[in-house]
Amino acid sequence: YPTMETTPAVNEEVLAKTVQRCRERNILLPTFAQLRDPTLIPQGVVDELRSVGLWDLNSRNLFRITWKNEPVARGGGFGEVNALEIPSAITGIKSKIFILLGKFFPTGAHKVGACFGPLVDRLTRGAYDPDKHKALWPSTGNYCRGGAFNSCLMGCKPIAVLPAGMSKERFEWLKSLGAEIHATPGCESNVKEVFDKTKELARTRPDEVVVLNQFEDFSNPLFHYSVTGPAMEEVFHKRTPAGSRLSGIFLTQGSAGTLAAGEYLKEHYPAVKVGAGEAMQCPTLFENGFGAHRIEGIGDKHVPWIHNLRNTDVVAALDDEQCMSIIRLFNTPAGHACLLSHGVSQEVIDKLALLGISGVANMLGCIKMAKLFEFNEHDVLFTVATDSMEMYQSRLQELEAEHGPYTPAQAEIDYQMYLVHINTEYTKECTHADRRRMHNLKYFTWIEQQGKTLEELNAQWYQDDYWTQRWHRAEEYDTRIRAFNARTGLDAHYPAPAKKQ
Repeated sequence: YPTMETTPAVNEEVLAKTVQRCRERNILLPTFAQLRDPTLIPQGVVDELRSVGLWDLNSRNLFRITWKNEPVARGGGFGEVNALEIPSAITGIKSKIFILLGKFFPTGAHKVGACFGPLVDRLTRGAYDPDKHKALWPSTGNYCRGGAFNSCLMGCKPIAVLPAGMSKERFEWLKSLGAEIHATPGCESNVKEVFDKTKELARTRPDEVVVLNQFEDFSNPLFHYSVTGPAMEEVFHKRTPAGSRLSGIFLTQGSAGTLAAGEYLKEHYPAVKVGAGEAMQCPTLFENGFGAHRIEGIGDKHVPWIHNLRNTDVVAALDDEQCMSIIRLFNTPAGHACLLSHGVSQEVIDKLALLGISGVANMLGCIKMAKLFEFNEHDVLFTVATDSMEMYQSRLQELEAEHGPYTPAQAEIDYQMYLVHINTEYTKECTHADRRRMHNLKYFTWIEQQGKTLEELNAQWYQDDYWTQRWHRAEEYDTRIRAFNARTGLDAHYPAPAKKQ
């Protein structure tokens, strides 16, 4: 079976130009170790960030690609992992659910993390020439936003390819960055059309376009294995009582990048259950299905190349109507009054807008998984909110236009039906045959359409170390990043903080 190239090719001529460009633009690259543990960030960088807004196009914001940003819009430092515990008054279960919050990343979504590795990988080995190349980010929303942002921070020009049916907030923001935008037919689940446009641009502009495809590039999940998984582990140790068990992680599948956090937890807590979710209206994993849905950022009618199905313990198909009803419950006065009447604190209610649509879906998946395995008060589950409702205000307006004002009666119905009495319908524990079936679905997208080899597809299933080779690469990247910073000369101006005793 094929093995990963441990010393990727370097184009020294292009690399020298890139080093010079970053030197001139004062671009210092963070390491994965620093993103995981910001106490390793040079004090000089921390001081400069005190005058920088979270969304500013300032290269120092590369150091804010972390779960540990101070939750403020401007001038923030670093602290604890941003995570919200969802109380039993909302979930109806005894188990604890912690949701890591993407809202406090630059762009308001954690996808800047997924985009960091693919571009840095190419910059640090001369595979991307900022003078002539453009970085193409195929996406169903937040990935191309994160890619466009990171491109601007690293002195690169972005191209965004995403479905025309995504929220208008996404398109307006991309336009404000000056990104080249290509809107493809369809909605959230029409990823093939995104792939087709990507292939067309790469074919017709081969000397200009560099494709950074989140669905196949293992530099995407590297962030979640190296940073998100350890962040969850840290929350578990710091915010749960003695005797707790780290029992589950549930994540809806978009690119499957965040599921690499499950790979990290599985290595360190072998009993943990890893759950993958999708929309019931597009149940590809659940039953080889297809269709359109409204949970933006997930469920794209294919199985990503980077998804390790051997470690997938649970699959759940989540009703998008349920998710859209819950975002109304969480983001309207009638919904807040309902939650307050059921014992949810005002403090928690004020934070529910930190969950976007897919964050709500992730929470519901955790509840279903807890009920499936009959978890109790000693069990702890983790998930993420990729973004917040900041990107979906237009969706709330559309729901009101379609259904009318959200009433107290409807809020009570949604609370009882979609939270308290949620069941395990369309949720199943995977057998070996289930995992193999889902893995085999990769053939139709990646072998027939995208040019991957059957040999590597089989290696993903049969080669014992195929996945661990790919997860354990952060130090290799960090070595290249440190060498790159040394060549720019910028690292000399930002000495590392003293080592902890």
